[in-house]
Amino acid sequence: MRECLSIHVGQAGVQIGNACWELYCLEHGIQPDGRKPGDQNISGGGGDDSFNTFFMETGAGKHVPRAVFVDLEPTVIDEVRSGTYRQLFHPEQLITGKEDAANNYARGHYTIGKEVIDLVMDRIRKLSDQCTGLQGFLVFHSFGGGTGSGFTSLLMERLSVDYGKKSKLEFSVYPAPQVSTAVVEPYNAILTTHTTLEHSDCAFMVDNEAIYDICRRNLDIERPSYTNLNSDKIRVQPRSGLK
Repeated sequence: MRECLSIHVGQAGVQIGNACWELYCLEHGIQPDGRKPGDQNISGGGGDDSFNTFFMETGAGKHVPRAVFVDLEPTVIDEVRSGTYRQLFHPEQLITGKEDAANNYARGHYTIGKEVIDLVMDRIRKLSDQCTGLQGFLVFHSFGGGTGSGFTSLLMERLSVDYGKKSKLEFSVYPAPQVSTAVVEPYNAILTTHTTLEHSDCAFMVDNEAIYDICRRNLDIERPSYTNLNSDKIRVQPRSGLK
C-alpha cells in the first residue's frame, strides 16, 4: 500500500484541512463519525485499496484520516474538536500549544515552536509506523503567519532529517495586501521560502489575492475573512482523486 500523511499547520493549514477532509468524506460516503454505511470493511470484499492512501481503518470499522493538525494556540483547532467532524479524528492527531507565534517567524521556528516540535514528530512517527509503504507528506500551511511560516520551516527541517528519502509536498498560501493582518507578512514569507526551498520536493502555491477576487466576484462575499478564503480554496482545487 502507498500511504500519504497530511500535516496541517497554523490557521490556514487547519482550516483548509478541515474543509479538505470534509470533502474526502463526502466523496466516499463516510459519515462524520468515520463510519461508512452499508460497507463494514472498505479494504476487504473487493474494495478499492487506494482508499487507504489517506485513511486507515480500525478494527471497529471506523476510518481515521492519516493526518496531524498543529497550531501553537488552540482557538482554530478547537473549532475542529467541537465541529461536525470532531469524531473523525483521534484526539492525539489534534495538537495545540498555549500561546501563538504572534505573526512572528522567529517565535514559530526558534522559541514557541521548539516546545511542541518533539510532540509533533512523535505523532507523525506513530502514524508512519501504521503505514506499510509510506510515500511522503503533504504539508498545508501559509507563508504569512508566524506558525505557518516559522513552525513549518522547523518541521520541514526535521522531516528531512528523520524521513530523508520520503517526498514532501507543500500546499502553501502566499499573503496578499487585501486581507493582511500583519505588516510583517512579507518578511515571514521570505524567511519561509528561503528555509523550505531545499526541503520541499514540490510546492503548490495559492495566492490569497486570487482567492479574494473569487470570493468577491463569484461568491458575492463583499468582505472575505480568512475563514472564507481557507474554505473556498477547496472549491477551486482539484478533487481528491481517491476514487
